[in-house]
Amino acid sequence: MPNRSLDFFLFDPLKQGLLDWKACAGIIEGIAQGLLYLHEHSRLKIIHRDLKASNMLLDKDMNPKISDFGLAKIFGGDESQANTNHIVGTYGYMSPEYALEGLCSIKADVFSFGVLLVEIISGKKNTGFYQSDSLNLLSYAWELWSGGTPMRLVDHCSDDTMMRYINIALLCVHEIAASRPSMSEVVSMLTSQNLALPSPKQPAFLYSHPMPTKMHNGPSTLPEPSSRNDVTISVVEGR
Repeated sequence: MPNRSLDFFLFDPLKQGLLDWKACAGIIEGIAQGLLYLHEHSRLKIIHRDLKASNMLLDKDMNPKISDFGLAKIFGGDESQANTNHIVGTYGYMSPEYALEGLCSIKADVFSFGVLLVEIISGKKNTGFYQSDSLNLLSYAWELWSGGTPMRLVDHCSDDTMMRYINIALLCVHEIAASRPSMSEVVSMLTSQNLALPSPKQPAFLYSHPMPTKMHNGPSTLPEPSSRNDVTISVVEGR
């Protein structure tokens, strides 16, 4: 893609200025529409399982294209979720039920989308965030939201819609999968300014330290996090 990937702009202080809020909003909506297609409109339901900024490619008009389906899981028929002992994805983006229990569903992608949305809004990575006493960027966002100062999360824009996007992001990272919106609901919330939004609940703060996966013939743990959060990890538990 002519403009490489989203992380090329998002996490580089020198290039962040090239992404104004109009461009960011278009990228967010494009990613949401792409996920909606994978989850609901594709012939087979596809769970990406590795949504992150480096997998969002940008064309010449800064339209996002979801890439790298090497870890994707395909559901057929009426399947909506599955359990797996093969935990794959990227540290900092995995939902709690998937990282700890191996429960894979479309709501795991919704969680990753919420993390990505917070990163786009703030221009900061979820992991490796050391600007406060918070465990990570998600906990910092919640701290600001619950303290009534969510706009402190934003340092590059003061658009009137920003509060709405922060609300949507926090709804997507709810600890309980069933309480997260579907991508069709997310798209509606992003595109319908008059749609009332529910208040978010405290999100899951999994990623201050490596967390154990589910037990299977003895305990196992996720590997120590990389210094970069764009490194995909794969943990395989023996049968």
